[in-house]
Amino acid sequence: MSEVVIRVEGLSKRFSINARQESYQTLRDTITTAALAPFRAVKSLAAANGNQETDEESIWALKDVSFEVKNGEVVGLIGRNGAGKSTLLKILARVTEPTEGYARIVGKIGSLLEVGVGFHLELSGRENIFLNGAILGMKRADIKQRFDAIVSFAEIEKFIDTPVKHYSSGMYLRLAFAVAAHLEPEILLVDEVLAVGDAAFQKKCIGKMEEVAGEGRTVLFVSHNMAAVQSLCTRGIFLHNGTVFTDATASASISAYLRMLEQSVTQDLLERSDRRGRGQIRLARLEISTGANDHALTLATGRPAAFVFHLTGTAPKTSCIFTIYDDFGQPLATFNSAVRSPDDSRDESLGNSLVCNIDELPLVPGRYRINVAISADGELQDHLEGAAFFEVEQGAIRGRPVIRGKGYGRICLQHHWTSPS
Repeated sequence: MSEVVIRVEGLSKRFSINARQESYQTLRDTITTAALAPFRAVKSLAAANGNQETDEESIWALKDVSFEVKNGEVVGLIGRNGAGKSTLLKILARVTEPTEGYARIVGKIGSLLEVGVGFHLELSGRENIFLNGAILGMKRADIKQRFDAIVSFAEIEKFIDTPVKHYSSGMYLRLAFAVAAHLEPEILLVDEVLAVGDAAFQKKCIGKMEEVAGEGRTVLFVSHNMAAVQSLCTRGIFLHNGTVFTDATASASISAYLRMLEQSVTQDLLERSDRRGRGQIRLARLEISTGANDHALTLATGRPAAFVFHLTGTAPKTSCIFTIYDDFGQPLATFNSAVRSPDDSRDESLGNSLVCNIDELPLVPGRYRINVAISADGELQDHLEGAAFFEVEQGAIRGRPVIRGKGYGRICLQHHWTSPS
C-alpha cells in the first residue's frame, strides 16, 4: 500500500476582512521580524483573549477540510474563485498557518504559488536558486549539478545575477517554476499562476509536470483549465465555499464542478458571491442572442451572435473583457472592448450596456461558457467565472457545412480550396 505523504485533518483558515496586506521585506527586516516574533506572539495572544473577532469581521477561506494524498498521486484542486484552493496550497507550503486543524507532510516540498512567494527580492536569481535548494536540504554540489538546467528552462541566462526585484513577472514566473520542478522535491505544489505565462511557456510547464509525475513524485495542481487537469491528474478534489465538495477521479470531480457552474447561471448575477474585484461597477445581466438582424432562435456555426453586457453603471474608460471556454475549461477566444478597431462604433442609447457582435460564429457545435471581467480606469471592477453558458448548433461557414466531432477541434475558420478539377 502506498505511503500517505499528505494528511489533512479538520483544516480551517479564517481571515480578517480588513487585514492589511504585507509587502515584501528586506533581509534585515526578515531578521528583525524573526527576533521579535516571540514577543509579538505573546502580545497577539493577549489581544485575542481580550478581543475575539466576530464572524462579521472575518471570512472562512477553508472550513473543516480533510483528505489524504498517497505517494506518487497527481491530484488536481479545482473550484471557483474564492473556493480556498490557493489558501490550501499556502498552508501545505507553510506560507501561512491554519486557524484550526492540521496538515502533516512527509517529504520535501517544492512550490510555485503566487508571484512574490518563495524568492527573496533583494537576492539575485543565482542566489535564490541556491537558497531554495538549501531550504530543501540539498547539498551545494547537487544544486550546482542542476543549475544549468534551471537557468536554461527559465531562459534568463543574461539576468541570472540581477536581483529578482528587477525581473518582469514573466521572468520571475519562469525562474520560480524552473526552481520548483528541477530541484527534485518529493512533493510539488503548483498554483494556477501558470495561467499568466504565454502559451509556449504553459506547454513547457505542463510537459515538465508530466515528467515529474512520471517519476513517481507527488503533485498537487490548482487550475481552471479542466483539459490540463484531465490529462495530468488521476484524482480531483473539488473545493466549494472552503469545503471538499467532491473527492474522486479527475473526470468525476470535473463533472461535478461543471454542473455546479451551470447551476450558478440560474442565479441573479448580482447575487453571486464568488466574484472578484472591489469596484462599484458590476455585471448585472448577460444576454446572448443571434443578433438584431437574424431571426433564428439558436446560435449555430456561421450565424451572427450578439453578447450584451448590462452593467450597474459606467465610469471613464469602462471596458469589458470576456473569454469563451469549451466544456473542459480550455480558453478558445478572448474579446476586449478596450482594444479598438475601425469597425467599432458608439451608441449613447445603450446606457450602461456594452455589446459585442460576431458576424459569423466560428465555434463548432457544443456547449460553451463565458468568464467576464469589467474594468474602469485600468482597475478591475468585477470578475465572474461562468457568467453564462450557451449551446451552438451545427451550421455552415459561408455555405461550407461544418464537420463535427471531438477530434476536429472547436473552431471552424473561413477558408477556400483550389483543386485541379
